[in-house]
Amino acid sequence: MILLTAPPILLYLLSFTLLYSIVLGENDRPIIGIITQEVSDEEFLQYGKTYIPDSYVKFLESSGSRVVPIRLNLSEKEYVHLFQSINGVLLPGGAVDLLESSFAQTVGIFYRLAIEAASTGGYFPIWGTCMGFQILTAVTSGENLLCKTSANNISLPLILADDISSSKMFCHAPSELLRAASQENITGNFHHFGITPQTFQANKKLSAFYRILSTNHDQDGVEFVSTIEAWDYPIYAVQWHPEVNRFQWRSDLTYPHSANAIWISQYMANFFVSEARKNANHFSNPKEEDSSLIYNWPLTYTANISGYEQVYFFD
Repeated sequence: MILLTAPPILLYLLSFTLLYSIVLGENDRPIIGIITQEVSDEEFLQYGKTYIPDSYVKFLESSGSRVVPIRLNLSEKEYVHLFQSINGVLLPGGAVDLLESSFAQTVGIFYRLAIEAASTGGYFPIWGTCMGFQILTAVTSGENLLCKTSANNISLPLILADDISSSKMFCHAPSELLRAASQENITGNFHHFGITPQTFQANKKLSAFYRILSTNHDQDGVEFVSTIEAWDYPIYAVQWHPEVNRFQWRSDLTYPHSANAIWISQYMANFFVSEARKNANHFSNPKEEDSSLIYNWPLTYTANISGYEQVYFFD
C-alpha cells in the first residue's frame, strides 16, 4: 500500500518503478522523433529555418529515450522510413497553421501511419503538447475548432475528469500526485487559443476518437480542454507544457518549479517513453541510427532572445 503521507520523492520513485515494470522486457533503447517547426520569430532566422527547443529533447531523454529530429518537407517515402525506424513521435508547442503548414502536413502523415499500423497490431505512440494538442484535434476533425482562450503565461491546477483513474495516462498515477495536479498551480499554460468542452463533444469525430481527461478555465473564465487521450490508440495530448517545469527558467514567465511540478513533469515523460518502449521499430543499421540522432546538430544559446534556454536549428 502507498501511504498518502509518504514524501513526494518516494511516491515518484514508486510510480516510476510501476510504469517501467509494466513494460519490462520490451524495447530498452527507445528512440522518439520530434517534428521540427518553421521559424516565426525574426531573432531565430539568423540561425535556421526550422527548430526544436531543447526542453522537449531533455524531456524525453530524462526518461531514457533518445531523439531523432523529423525535418520538414521530406518525401513521403522518407517519412515512412523514419516511421518504421523510430518508436514514437512528439509534437511540440509553437505557432503554425493547424491545417496548411508543412508541420501540419507532416503530422498528418505520421498520424495516418500510426492509425494504419494499429489496424495490423502495431503500436506507435504520438504525444502532442500545446500546438501539438491543437494540431491533433485539427487532424482528427479535419477543421480548426479553436476559439480564443486567454491562458498565456499562467500556471493552473487541472480539473480532472471523474473517471481519471480509468485512463491510460493516469491509471498508475499515485493519488498524491493527482491531488497535487488538481489543487496546485503546477501546469504551465502559454496559449491564446483552445477548444471548449462543448465544441469538443459536439464534434463527433473528436468525441468518438478522444476522451477528455482534464479541463481548465482561462483568465476570463472560459473553459478549455487541457488533457486528452485517444480511446483506441496510443495518442495523447496536453494543452499545457510539462517540459517547462524542469527545463525552462526565464524569471518573467510562470514556469512552475515546485517539487510537485517537477514530479508531474517527470511522470508525464515517464509515461510517454514507457509507451514508446512497447514499439519494436529500429533503424536498419547502427551507422544510420547514429547519423539520425539529434546529437549530430549543435545547440544554440537563446535565453537572451526567447523563453527557451537552448534550441536546435535546422535547414
